[in-house]
Amino acid sequence: MLEQILKKDKLTRDDLIYGLKLTDEGELARLFEAAYEVKTREIGRKAYFRGLLEISNRCRKNCFYCGIRAGNDRVERFDMTREEILSMAQWAYDNQYGSVTLQSGERNDPAFVEFIDDLLVEIKKIGGGRLGVTLSLGEQTDEVYRKWFDLGAHRYLLRIEVSNPELYKKMHPANAVHSYETRVDRIKALKRLGYQLGTGVMIGLPGQTEEDLADDILFFEKIDADMIGMGPYVVHQDTPTGREVLEKGLNGPEEIKRRMTLGLKMIAMTRIYLKNVNIASTTALQALDPLGRELGLKAGGNILMPIITAGEYKTKYLLYDNKPGVEDDEGKIRDSLTERIRAIGEEVGLGQWGDSPHAALPRKDFQAPDNELITPPDKTDKK
Repeated sequence: MLEQILKKDKLTRDDLIYGLKLTDEGELARLFEAAYEVKTREIGRKAYFRGLLEISNRCRKNCFYCGIRAGNDRVERFDMTREEILSMAQWAYDNQYGSVTLQSGERNDPAFVEFIDDLLVEIKKIGGGRLGVTLSLGEQTDEVYRKWFDLGAHRYLLRIEVSNPELYKKMHPANAVHSYETRVDRIKALKRLGYQLGTGVMIGLPGQTEEDLADDILFFEKIDADMIGMGPYVVHQDTPTGREVLEKGLNGPEEIKRRMTLGLKMIAMTRIYLKNVNIASTTALQALDPLGRELGLKAGGNILMPIITAGEYKTKYLLYDNKPGVEDDEGKIRDSLTERIRAIGEEVGLGQWGDSPHAALPRKDFQAPDNELITPPDKTDKK
């Protein structure tokens, strides 16, 4: 059955469900092999870094699964300063990261919006505009999205988390701040306004089925996503969802293994179905398995997001428990990931934006550099 599915040019919903329900080790190995073959053909054996700057853990939302939810009074809130953020962005450029990702809790107050305006202006000065910028800053108005795009951000990640409207409502409070319809509308707005669109889901949530996950993949196709950031659900003990999972005994070794395997199956099926999009091998995979990121790459992922948040803040930006890398400095993380990627026979796309082949560049003046390596400014040829 699996071999018949893999020979198809276009998979059906039932095919996706079949792949997501596989349990036989031999068939799973064949699925991951097939997904890697598609990645090799469509993307190449190359992983791209997105230096992840978690600039603030203040959030106006209260999602039931998230460790930095507004209602979690055990969180020590922080805001990185302008100088700290720009310093780390410069570090990313000097260390041959092709791009950075600015991520925070969801805020849309004027002071925050203006802060991002200023950061984009300054970051685009680094290397003469050669440092790419991805934003993951939640729901904003068309006006704000358009301004940030014009200031130099060309990719935006806004995860749907779950595409099933009923499951979405179970994972979020019932109020105007947490609207499924608004979330979908804002995701569509990003595509309309010219961004390379990123979205994604959590995998293995309580009550979530393989059918739901197959529909998530179809959702990615429907909204024409260019990049997918998804990973297995990881418990945060100070959240309603986390407490429910722990109280029901649903976080033991077997359940964790199930969520981990399901996460890899989602990467593989998404790669086989959508072919040429970017897919992240997320930190959440490594939170459940020390080799999670490598397994994610071998299952079809091609993007890594090493944390470059300033050291004192890393332990305060915890969306889930046992987040890996929070005790390591950014240099050690970079070197370790580079070594691990090369150990599985892949290259690191140093100094490259790594835009997905699925996406046409939104604006000519935001074209990515052609060079393999970013040369620090003090080593550039001077006229």
